[in-house]
Amino acid sequence: MEQALQSDESWNILIVEDDERLADLTREYLESNGLQVSVVGDGAVAVDRIKTDQPDLVILDLMLPGEDGLSVCRLVRPYYTGPIIMLTARDDDLDQVLGLEMGADDYLAKPVRPRVLLARIRALLRRLKDIPSTDEGIDNDGNGQERVTFANLVVDNAMREAWLDEQPIDLTSAEFDLLWLLSSNAGRVLSREEIFTALRGIEYDGQDRSIDVRISRIRPKIGDDPLQPKRIKTVRSKGYLFVKEI
Repeated sequence: MEQALQSDESWNILIVEDDERLADLTREYLESNGLQVSVVGDGAVAVDRIKTDQPDLVILDLMLPGEDGLSVCRLVRPYYTGPIIMLTARDDDLDQVLGLEMGADDYLAKPVRPRVLLARIRALLRRLKDIPSTDEGIDNDGNGQERVTFANLVVDNAMREAWLDEQPIDLTSAEFDLLWLLSSNAGRVLSREEIFTALRGIEYDGQDRSIDVRISRIRPKIGDDPLQPKRIKTVRSKGYLFVKEI
């Protein structure tokens, strides 16, 4: 059996899945690895539970009674900033993109291998604990800084918040992680491979579009023009550049 997750905290996971047998098997596996797990089988009920209980992480199936997974994600995002892993149909790129656009932090194709799910959960929970990345070459902490400022944009890693014109920016956990990674490496082009590995802890497969979708969501939130971006630039065949001065 894999070593249980070592933490001073008891992480609370909410599984939203209407297949009772699958949900129970997943719950048992995660509990055997040190996590506290609750299960909800209805999308509409899940919306209320997520808003009220504020679990540390949500595992959200796409196909649900009451409200589907995309609707659940859209409805809870204004009230919930924790990570959401969406379970999608196998190889359905549209489901994956829509899930990310609705605010999901990660996605997995069903059927899901328990060890892969556990690895993704651990990666997201490590980010919540602000455990430094061990990847060399990328500065994940802004050279020891906890806050970076660019004219009217402020990004604070200690508070995990950002402000534009002194107004708080509504960011998901994954969006903040990406914004901090880019802004704390301002002036340097980061490849998709570097970003993917730093944020998700796994190698980039060359096809995943989550970084691109997340960039497109962040740009308007920080006052960047999605059609002619000046703050977060796409560098053709290389990656993304956060511009220090515009």
